[in-house]
Amino acid sequence: MEMIVKTGSLTKSYSHKPVVDNLDMLVPTGSIYGFLGPNGAGKSTTLKMLLGLIHPQQGHIQIFGKTLDTKNRLKILQNIGSLIESPSYYGHLTGRENLEIVRTLKNAPPQEIDHVLRLVRMEDQQHKKAGHYSLGMKQRLGLAAALLGQPRLLLLDEPTNGLDPAGIQEMRELITSLPRQADMTIIVSSHLLSEIDQMATHVGIIDKGQLIFQDSLSSLHEHSRCRLHLRTTDNSGAVSALTQKGIPAMEEDDRVLLRNTDDDSVARAIRHLVYAGIGIWRVEETQMSLEDIFLKLTGKKVSL
Repeated sequence: MEMIVKTGSLTKSYSHKPVVDNLDMLVPTGSIYGFLGPNGAGKSTTLKMLLGLIHPQQGHIQIFGKTLDTKNRLKILQNIGSLIESPSYYGHLTGRENLEIVRTLKNAPPQEIDHVLRLVRMEDQQHKKAGHYSLGMKQRLGLAAALLGQPRLLLLDEPTNGLDPAGIQEMRELITSLPRQADMTIIVSSHLLSEIDQMATHVGIIDKGQLIFQDSLSSLHEHSRCRLHLRTTDNSGAVSALTQKGIPAMEEDDRVLLRNTDDDSVARAIRHLVYAGIGIWRVEETQMSLEDIFLKLTGKKVSL
């Protein structure tokens, strides 16, 4: 799988305290990479290093197959759009006038303004002064500015912060539509697991500056797969009876864990235990939620 962003041992410290600690990030081309972690985990610092706004103490960054350094930084950044922290705008100018300024700075064609306005669905509000926009509209304006120049890579730092539920839904729909409509890769940071779960194709979880999980979203969901426990009158006897019949089982706490959870395997297991004279008090199906997995990985309470 081709990687549009690769970092190796990326490290940044403040006052001798590592904020980003030996980070090895891999972002597949065409993906929506959810960069997830508690507040203060190092997400914004990492994104700023990818933009060359902060210099790492050690490690390297590769974007579009090229090492980000002082020689080719500007060439790489020409193909990157970003919305870091809160959007910047001139309140006394209209949305379109704000975009015209950004378009001029990026040397993008004039017709691109209409294109990005359509992408973020704010054609009807383009002539209103930006200072009168709602928070959601300001976020859309910031996203439209980031999309000017047709970037191949888009970096979004907590883009749903401060939005109401309707605004969050609209921003989520916009983000998920962009890879298909604009042929780009997106890195979106958030401390909200539920948001990343509904947007991302790949996930990186960072905690205390360290990347503690990185894979596809489906792989993260695999950690929450169903588990089946039996409460019996004789757990050790039950495990012995099941393993003798070739049914994988083990003791876990005060229960028997069945490795296979399909209906036929469960029926077989219960039938053999009954024949062995072992009483079954209860059959329990458990499943770790993504919030439970996040808590297990980070040791922190997840924001919902």
